[in-house]
Amino acid sequence: MIAVRDKVRFVETDLMGVVHHSNYLRWFEMARVEYLRAANVLLPELIAQGIVFPIVEVQCKYRQSAHFDEIIRVEATLSEFSRAKLCFSYRVLRDADDVLLAEGATQNVFTNMDGRIIRLPQLYYDRINALRQAEDGGVA
Repeated sequence: MIAVRDKVRFVETDLMGVVHHSNYLRWFEMARVEYLRAANVLLPELIAQGIVFPIVEVQCKYRQSAHFDEIIRVEATLSEFSRAKLCFSYRVLRDADDVLLAEGATQNVFTNMDGRIIRLPQLYYDRINALRQAEDGGVA
């Protein structure tokens, strides 16, 4: 699990000072990118090789509202992984008191720039898998 902290910006809120629901998906992305960075898989490097990983499914359940100026913590856990897809689960918490604000999941597939599903090169698979195994205590 990778955790990212951020402060809720005014632009992310509505007139009531409550975070607009669309921002949770952006926060999921922020945590997903940091997870890959922790595995030494950098998006510019993948893109330079013609590899992208679009989302094909997303789910979010809103539990409590986040508000302007609160510190949030977004946790990303790799829940399923193969050379063709990545699935993450997420939790968004208010950092001050660990209240669960939202939870969700995404599924990405690896494609070339034409949108054709491809297999992730072994180098990147091994890097992500190494992080996943370390998180699981060395169990594959």
